[in-house]
Amino acid sequence: MKTLLQSAVIAILLTITLSSCYVMSFDVGQGAKLGVSESKKNHYLILGLVPLSTANVKEMSRGATDYSVTIEHSFLDGLINSFTGGIYSPNTVTIVR
Repeated sequence: MKTLLQSAVIAILLTITLSSCYVMSFDVGQGAKLGVSESKKNHYLILGLVPLSTANVKEMSRGATDYSVTIEHSFLDGLINSFTGGIYSPNTVTIVR
């Protein structure tokens, strides 16, 4: 009974901590035309409440009027977040021109 309870607790904790992979995408103007991409990391503290540094999307687009933006919290970002207990929370911004 004790091992069943421990297994259930571990499964629930893993489900809660590793289920936060997400992707948010949107187009500016007509969307990507050339297929040239650039990625940068956003760095946050305390579960994303305190930004340390964020990617400047306008600078990354290099003056393009049509581009696509993808903001992703990948498995690796979630793993880092889990290991630090939510103190450090990165995510990745990708611009496709």
